[in-house]
Amino acid sequence: MTRVVGPDDISLFTQISGDRNPLHYDAELAASSRFGEIVVQGGVTSAILNAVVAEKLPGPGTVFLNVGWDFKAPVRPGDTITGRVEVIAVREDKPITTLKTSVTRGDGTVVLEGTAVCYTMDLSR
Repeated sequence: MTRVVGPDDISLFTQISGDRNPLHYDAELAASSRFGEIVVQGGVTSAILNAVVAEKLPGPGTVFLNVGWDFKAPVRPGDTITGRVEVIAVREDKPITTLKTSVTRGDGTVVLEGTAVCYTMDLSR
């Protein structure tokens, strides 16, 4: 799945999380940081993986049991990000899958990578 990250994402995530880190709001401070400009919260970056897992693969009824993510590069307002998952293991005794996960910026930079373990509930009833 792909989406453009906008300034509203920072604001909405702040309302949900309370994360008011000045790197997300203070352009002058952010310019003097190693990032060089405003960056979005990591939770905004990783949220696209929630959408991929819940909507595409494994699909509806899926929840994360465990994630191990490394944040490799910043995402800035206006960046296009793409979340990808690949099934790397499936348990035979339970509806549990292990996924290789990544988020990539539009310029091809991998900004997040790692793994996730998911449980998929049967929603057919």
